[in-house]
Amino acid sequence: MFLSSFLLVAGIVILIIGGDLLVRGAAALARHWGVPPLIVGLTIVAFGTSAPELVVAVQAVLRGSGELASGNIVGSNIANVLLALGLPAIIMAIPTNMPGVARNAFVAVAATLIFLALAFMGNPMIIWQGAILFAGILIYLIWMFRLGKAGADDPILAEMTEIDEGEDGLPTRQWKSALFVLFGLVGLALGGNLIVEHATIIAKTLNIPEAVIGLTIVAIGTSLPEIATVVIAAYRGHPEVAIGNVLGSNVFNLFAVGGAAALAGPMGIKKEFFVFDFWVMLVTILALLIFILGRNPIGRKTGIIFVVAYMLYLGAQAKYGMTA
Repeated sequence: MFLSSFLLVAGIVILIIGGDLLVRGAAALARHWGVPPLIVGLTIVAFGTSAPELVVAVQAVLRGSGELASGNIVGSNIANVLLALGLPAIIMAIPTNMPGVARNAFVAVAATLIFLALAFMGNPMIIWQGAILFAGILIYLIWMFRLGKAGADDPILAEMTEIDEGEDGLPTRQWKSALFVLFGLVGLALGGNLIVEHATIIAKTLNIPEAVIGLTIVAIGTSLPEIATVVIAAYRGHPEVAIGNVLGSNVFNLFAVGGAAALAGPMGIKKEFFVFDFWVMLVTILALLIFILGRNPIGRKTGIIFVVAYMLYLGAQAKYGMTA
């Protein structure tokens, strides 16, 4: 049990490092080859930053642990709003009135509603549902590309192109870039395998549903890059980074990760999701939409409420989810 817990945590660390190496190496290669930053941002960076969740979900489905995949998606989206916004808001108020935020909030709500509708149409989610979800991310990226070409001011576009436009952290030689990509791919494969294998072992040992492990430990682990990014940004006086990061991550989790997982094989959904967890995910994104439409900053009191709400959610999982 101790060994499996250690290897699960190690898998999360390796997965996060692997995703970061892949993004930086691929972005650097694209720069060497003269690919425009907008294209890099909407392909390599967009999918690379969601690689941890995507790898875990696909590997879980391929190993017959589809409920772990769906739990990771739902749990990550809940953690993104309540933790990745709540924690930085305690440090500094997060503005919600930047250009493009409302537009992306509506996309995040629409993605949530589409995912829920498809889940209610059939459990487990299979190829046709996965195809619809993955089509959603392709349509979204095409739309973002057109906005970028038109010069639209958009927080998600700014975030996705930032890594390619900056020099920090990108290898300067092609062979180093190629090594970043290689080690990144190996790290993603190894980390994902460790997470799925040992999350399954822990679930069986403790007689806990795999979906609950996905909702909690795995979801928090794969959301750590988003949480760390926005907390550090708030500490440095740039809390506005949080909104674009969270909205973009939620859209990719539902469309890209959910779509890829269901295309890879049947993605089972724990029946309790339909009466509790799905609605928590929907309420959190709707609450964020209300703040954005009201152009109200997410201040310290709201941040504390968000974090406490997440603690209560984890408490509910500990009391009810693990025995369901």
